[in-house]
Amino acid sequence: MRRYRVLTWHVHGSYLYYLAQTGHEIWLPVRPGAGRGADGYPGRTPSYPWPDNVREVPADRVRDLEFDLVLFQSRKNWLEDQWEILSVDQRRLPKIYLEHDPPREHPTDTLHPVDDPGVLLVHVTPFNRLMWDARRTPTVVIEHGVTEPPAGLQWTGELAKGVTVVNHLRRRGRRLGADVFEQCRGAVPLDLVGMGWEESDGLGEIPHAALPAFLARYRFFFNPIRYTSLGLSICEAMMTGLPVVGLATTELVTVIRDGESGILSTRPERLVEGMRELIRDPGEARRLGEAARRIARERFGIARFARDWTDVFGRVCA
Repeated sequence: MRRYRVLTWHVHGSYLYYLAQTGHEIWLPVRPGAGRGADGYPGRTPSYPWPDNVREVPADRVRDLEFDLVLFQSRKNWLEDQWEILSVDQRRLPKIYLEHDPPREHPTDTLHPVDDPGVLLVHVTPFNRLMWDARRTPTVVIEHGVTEPPAGLQWTGELAKGVTVVNHLRRRGRRLGADVFEQCRGAVPLDLVGMGWEESDGLGEIPHAALPAFLARYRFFFNPIRYTSLGLSICEAMMTGLPVVGLATTELVTVIRDGESGILSTRPERLVEGMRELIRDPGEARRLGEAARRIARERFGIARFARDWTDVFGRVCA
């Protein structure tokens, strides 16, 4: 396998961590004092056990290095960052734009910021590709890939309650289902973890390496999100063996089958009923969770993910 040298930005930590599992050289521009989030310049943050193929370069030294391609992950990368840190020759390199989200402004009529037949637009879900208007830009879908839990780790479901993993839930409001979460938390026991947890009376932020063991003790995973892509935390929960309870919207309806591998509905009251049943019946939670884990292994395996990305790198560099 050819090992490509990829310049990208740290936009979504979990996705970047799994992208690093492809084995290619991932170069991250860094700036002193950069925080996590949309900034794009924090580099190898301490929240993840980064492999050695993830490397940092000061943003003002990017022009001194050679890369095979540039991977954009946000509008800021595309509209601003490339003009600030790339040389003229680097801006002529093969380009990929990785789109993490569905359109925000209008669900069907929003024009993607990239309109260039020379750029490959990679979507993380078929739903995203369906909703964006990419115009002249060629598109492909690479679905999520996540690693399996450590050997020997098994779901126990010993905690008779659910867990939700969403960053800055309260700040992100209705789109991420902050109101749905509060409505359901008033009826069934639910814990919240993730960045900004203190804004919503959560438990804290769990280091990525500790997340599988943390999730495995919960009876189910609750996803309150109305409109998004497909959260990596859902794939991680499924791989750990948790049944998923969530709103029947966006890509999730193609991943979870109601009553077979989780509980889906557009009625929060129905979700509450389902969560109460899982609390009463751990055997049913185990049945649904085992089905969810089989789906995760088949659809979101890290080996398939790595092959897809390697094929795309080869395609654009050819």
